[in-house]
Order: sequence, then structure tokens, then C-alpha cells
Amino acid sequence: MKTSEIMAKLQAKYPGENEYLQAVQEVLESVEGVYNQHPEFEQAKIVERMVEPDRIFTFRVTWVDDNGVVQTNTGYRVQFNSAIGPYKGGLRFHRAVTPSMLKFLGFEQTFKNALTTLPMGGAKGGSDFDPKGKSNDEIMRFCQAFMLELWQCIGPDQDIPAGDVGVGGREIGFLYGMYKKLARQYNTGVLTGKGQTWGGSILRPEATGFGALYFTQHLLHHAGKDIKGLKVALSGFGNVAWGAATKATQLGAKVVAISGPDGVCEIPDGITPEMIDYMLVMRASNRDKVEDMATRFPGQAKFTAGKKSWSVPCDVALPCAFQNELSEDDAKELKANGCWCCCEVSNMGCQPGAIHFFQNNGVLFAPGKAVNAGGVATSGLEMTQNASHISWSAEEVDAKLHYIMKSIHEQCVKYGMQPDGTIDYVKGANIAGFMKVATAMLEQGTV
Repeated sequence: MKTSEIMAKLQAKYPGENEYLQAVQEVLESVEGVYNQHPEFEQAKIVERMVEPDRIFTFRVTWVDDNGVVQTNTGYRVQFNSAIGPYKGGLRFHRAVTPSMLKFLGFEQTFKNALTTLPMGGAKGGSDFDPKGKSNDEIMRFCQAFMLELWQCIGPDQDIPAGDVGVGGREIGFLYGMYKKLARQYNTGVLTGKGQTWGGSILRPEATGFGALYFTQHLLHHAGKDIKGLKVALSGFGNVAWGAATKATQLGAKVVAISGPDGVCEIPDGITPEMIDYMLVMRASNRDKVEDMATRFPGQAKFTAGKKSWSVPCDVALPCAFQNELSEDDAKELKANGCWCCCEVSNMGCQPGAIHFFQNNGVLFAPGKAVNAGGVATSGLEMTQNASHISWSAEEVDAKLHYIMKSIHEQCVKYGMQPDGTIDYVKGANIAGFMKVATAMLEQGTV
């Protein structure tokens, strides 16, 4: 396999699908050496099959707003790979959603799910619907219209969606209510991220952020460091950032920055439990303004318009918001301000230039497919509880999440060990996930 040849074909076939092409190139560059040691992979054309999704559903979503005006959006579901289990991946409602974005996310999800040790394939879906500024009733009507088109393509042993950007517990509730009505089945296993009174798992809302900090903790311990007392800057203030801020604070770190589209809030003395609770209020408001934190806590949080969290001096940077949110210039600014560790919590949160800068300048770096796998891992645990018609305690779920994140870190170390004793976490995560999926595809024949 030559990465350059495969990428040239994909670029000609899918011009303009930049996120998807970026994600594929990162993985292929990491696995090329290992892949070429397995002629059976080349004979079965594993890579050529793996980079193409199994299928993509595209559909119109028509709904009526509060003014009685008919609105139309586009919905998608990308079922990328089911070699190791049923399709699993979130739904994203955001105005920037495109097929390229969802193909990149589905491709990444395939390897992320493989890393969790659980039997889950990769998928992603969503819509260009923008929840910002919409009423509760409008969001409900949109979710019902979306599920009306999707419901026959999903199922507990077929495809299990979850939440993502713009899709939280409220949206999952509306989606599941409509699924139940259409399917005439009370099958809790068809969606994850549900409410705890109707099949949800304890700790699922916190799981992505919690798991990210568990992974970061293992990474730091392996490097001979301790998270206690470190200054942490994170981006965003949504569900993932909230979970990360909560666990970082519990582990003794000091969260000194959060951000939003409007700018950054610097919190010199570290975020407080009251501020962490207020992050949920900010998310629920749909205002998308981090300035609200400084308004609510004057003297404790300082807002600067137009700036990112990466402008605030820190030890550890945690991108928690969106893909490609951290540029090479941001990476240089972080390094200049004393940052020596960056763990992606968002999917593909760092641009390639930023990753290369970190790796070439002594900054510990780990990719999102390893760092943020705790969310989908806990979704997998929710599926297990649903299938068994049981509910585990917070202690049981947390212990399993701990084990999974420890296992992911061990896989990254195993496959990412370099001759000089350092760990290339990007290479380690990509090879570990790839080998599991590729082997399963090979053993199941040409399908």
C-alpha cells in the first residue's frame, strides 16, 4: 500500500471533502508500515474497502416552526463499518454538518470503537438543523420528523445512534419517543444517552469528559507526571467540556480557561463547582456565549472577546469543542505559554500542523479517537444493561470506564512505542484500532 496513491484516488473521487480526506490520510500514514507487513491485507484490498462507508442514507426533514412556517433540513446517517459489531455513533445537529464531516466522524468512530474492547462498529449521522435559538417545541418537532425518516434504518442489533454536538438528553428523549411510537416496541437498546428512568446509564452524560481525564491521567503517569496541581485550559462549555472540567477538578487540577464562539473566559484561581454547574445552564440556554460565565461570576472569570483558551498560560490543553479547532499558530502560542501536554477531547480537534508541531517540539500529544472513547464506551455499557434489562450503580459503571480507558492507553503504548522510548500516541491508537478492524474484515471474507 502507498498512502499517496490511495489519497490521490480519494481526492479525485471526493473533491472538497476535506475533513474526511484529512482523517483518512492521518490513519493511513500511521498504519502504512504495519499494513505492508501483511500481504494478506493487500490481497484482500482491506484499505480500499475500509475507507469507503458501507452505506449513506440522505433524507429530507420537513417540520413546522412556532410561526407555522414549514422548514426543510437535510438528514444523514453514515453506516461506515460493521466488521466488529453493529453500527454505533452519534447524531450531530449543527448548521455546519455536511457529508464530508459525517464521513470523517464515522471513519474515526470505527477505530475509536475498536479501541474500547467492546463489539461496536462505526457510524455517524445528523443534520444541518441548528438548535440555536429554537424553542423546546421546535426541537421536538424537528426530532420527530428526523426519526420519521430514520427509524427503519436503525435497531439494537443493527445501528445504535447516540448524542453528539447539538444532541443531548432532551433530543435523545424526543427521538426515542418517536421511534417507540413508529416501531411499536419499547426497545431501549436502539438509542444511547437516554434518561435514567427509561433505560439510560448512570454516568453517561459525564462519560466523555471523565474518560478523557482518566486517559490523560494514565498518559501523565506514564511520563512520570501527576495531574494534581496542573493548570488546564479547555475549549467549549458544552457537555464534554463540562465533564472534563468536573473530573479535572476532582483529580486536583486547576481549570483556568473555557471558551466559546465569542471568546475566552480566563479563571485564574480555577473553576469552582458553582461555575461547573453553571456551564449546564449556559448550554441549555442555546445562547452559545461563554461571556455569560464572566457576567454570572464577576471578579472570578475574565472574558476576552475573540480570543481562544489557547491564549491562556497552562500546563495541559484539552480541545473539547469541534474538529480542527486548534491550529498550528495556536499550538505555538500554547508552547510559548508553557503548555507541555495536549490531549484531544473533541474529534480531530487539532489541525495537522498543530499535531506535527506538538510532536516535533516535545509536547505530549494524544488523539481524540483514544482520549474521548469513554463516551462511546459508556454507550456500549448502556447497550449491555439494556440487553440484560438491568441497571448498574455509578461505582460499577465508573470502574468499567476506568478499565476501558486504561486498556486503551495500554494499546496506544504497545503499538506506539518508538525506538527512543517515547510514545507516538497517534500511531499507537491508529494501528491498534486498524489491526482489530482489518483482521475482522479479512476473516469475514470479501463482503
